Amino acid sequence: MFLIYINDLVELLATYNIKVKLFADDAKLYVKVVNSVDVAVLQDAITALVSWAEEWQLSVAIDKCCVLHVGKCFTTTDICINDTPLPVVASCRDLGITVSSDLSPSLYITDIVRKAHQRANMIFRCFLSRNIDLLVRAFITYVCPLLEYNSVVWSPSLKRDVILIEQVQRRFTKRLRGYRDLPYVERLKRLNLEMLETRRIKSDLVMCYKIIFDIVHLNKHDFFSIGQY
Repeated sequence: MFLIYINDLVELLATYNIKVKLFADDAKLYVKVVNSVDVAVLQDAITALVSWAEEWQLSVAIDKCCVLHVGKCFTTTDICINDTPLPVVASCRDLGITVSSDLSPSLYITDIVRKAHQRANMIFRCFLSRNIDLLVRAFITYVCPLLEYNSVVWSPSLKRDVILIEQVQRRFTKRLRGYRDLPYVERLKRLNLEMLETRRIKSDLVMCYKIIFDIVHLNKHDFFSIGQY
């Protein structure tokens, strides 16, 4: 019912040639800025959004709003809501993923790796049992989802980020009884685990398949050049 309630907001913003993404009560507005006219259009769209919200008795949380420039920024013009300038940030969180102005996933990777190490350490502290199958199952349940959530969006290309993520599983498996002196690949083989990098590659391939065969709502021509054979 809430989706029906806010559905006309998309149509309203489309009249300003502004792209918008809605998720529950969150709204992201974005536009390619070439000159000051584009900034003015974005400001008009935001003003229209605020007016729409007031008309339908919804409040806009100004303290949760911000501006993120992706790429080079040629203007310092403020974007405002009710005469309150919105802060320009170097990164922001969107559906659990930290998006940086340079679109580098390094900041997000550093954050999830830190949390993953904390969870892995808690497993050894909280579980009295040292049963290897139990500990590995706990790692897969509580740590892996943190390192793999939406990986197709942020999958790293830099070697240092790849190593940083893999280090979580590498360190965890080394702490298991009887596995300390074994090479990492041998530890994974005995535990029937895959490298985290391999799991991300598989996720990427699955998403490619879904895009090409129209299983997800994404335009495959935005990602691939498909020829005739």
